[in-house]
Amino acid sequence: MTTYHFIGIKGTGMSALAQILKDSGEDVQGSDIEKRFFTQEALERKNIPIMPFSKDNIKEGLTIIAGNAFKEDHEEIQEAKRLGLTYYRYHEFLGEWLKQYTSIAVTGAHGKTSTTGLLAHVLKETYPISYLIGDGSGMGHAESKYFAFEACEYRRHFLAYEPDYAIMTNIDFDHPDYFQSIDDVIDAFQQMAYQVKKGIIACGDDEYLQKLQANVPVLYYGLSDTNDFQAQNITETDHGTTFDVFVRNTFYDTFTIPGYGTHHVLNALGVIALCHYEDMKAEDIKKISTFTGVKRRFTEKQVGTQVLVDDYAHHPKEIEVTIESARKKYPDKQVIAIFQPHTYSRTQKFLQEFADSLKKADKVFLCDIFGSAREKNGNLTINDLIDRIEGASLLELENTDILKQYEESVLIFMGAGDIQKFQQSYEAGLKQTKQ
Repeated sequence: MTTYHFIGIKGTGMSALAQILKDSGEDVQGSDIEKRFFTQEALERKNIPIMPFSKDNIKEGLTIIAGNAFKEDHEEIQEAKRLGLTYYRYHEFLGEWLKQYTSIAVTGAHGKTSTTGLLAHVLKETYPISYLIGDGSGMGHAESKYFAFEACEYRRHFLAYEPDYAIMTNIDFDHPDYFQSIDDVIDAFQQMAYQVKKGIIACGDDEYLQKLQANVPVLYYGLSDTNDFQAQNITETDHGTTFDVFVRNTFYDTFTIPGYGTHHVLNALGVIALCHYEDMKAEDIKKISTFTGVKRRFTEKQVGTQVLVDDYAHHPKEIEVTIESARKKYPDKQVIAIFQPHTYSRTQKFLQEFADSLKKADKVFLCDIFGSAREKNGNLTINDLIDRIEGASLLELENTDILKQYEESVLIFMGAGDIQKFQQSYEAGLKQTKQ
């Protein structure tokens, strides 16, 4: 029996996949940089060894799974190739692993993680399942009927998969360091659509998804009455959002979800449509109401009179819907946006769109641009964005206590980099003040 060695095990997808293999009875270990990541906790809980990067980690008998953030010249990848070990990239291995199950890929420019989490929650309440969520959560089960997983379009990695079903949430231009244009993105999703084996559940309110061709049935969901699955009578309550679902204009049932905002209703509709297609009973699908959310997606914490929110939003559309969620859930509070742009190429491409979406908050603080592993610097600075937002301020890590003045407010810390360190610094300062 082999041991699976994960190069870059703290990555969100890698961490989730490592947990799935461990739960399925495999021997698993991994390596990464020594900085602590939020994905580590789950790995440690499952006693998965994590080592610092070193070519000495690579030994005979290992099967290697390398994260996509690492280039071929990485010392561990080089050593694995020198020893002639079985070697996969993350998406290649996942493409092979999911063939054992009825697989459901969740893909789209936005909403993948939340929708995968919602789908996994509903299926898990009724069946033994395996799932891989892009927040670093993963679970395997030897008797799994379904495998629900997040499928990312970046570098067309999702073309390594041939799922039974796909839920497609939307198509939008992102990852400008790879995709040339919106047409390039549409082309990738079109290729993915042709690889689906049983059926596609797509948001019919998205103009690009409406144009997709497929060799399998396509069911559309959304708010407009042209969709196969439509949400009507949407009402917000203290407990979340309630709406009626109509299947081809015939009333099906009423559902409640804990989230706020149109995007949450759409994500839930996609899950309801898939489960209905798979003949699940309405009372089982209604367990959608007990979903507690995924990591880093509107993750809330009450601190004094403030509500602190941690969110992965790193694209203008995601910022917009996150602020909308805060406004709908807390209509009487001010919304303070604290945003760290992720990658220079994305910041440059969407500079004005970022400004426009952030302006929907009552006050904006910006943190320095986070350069990813694939690009360390660029020609613009955070001041290029600050200059486009009236009243925006730069937030320094040493001076987060400036946020204390916003009592009775919602503070949303947004970004895909290390924005959490600003929230942690702020909370640490609050604790010291109390002492």
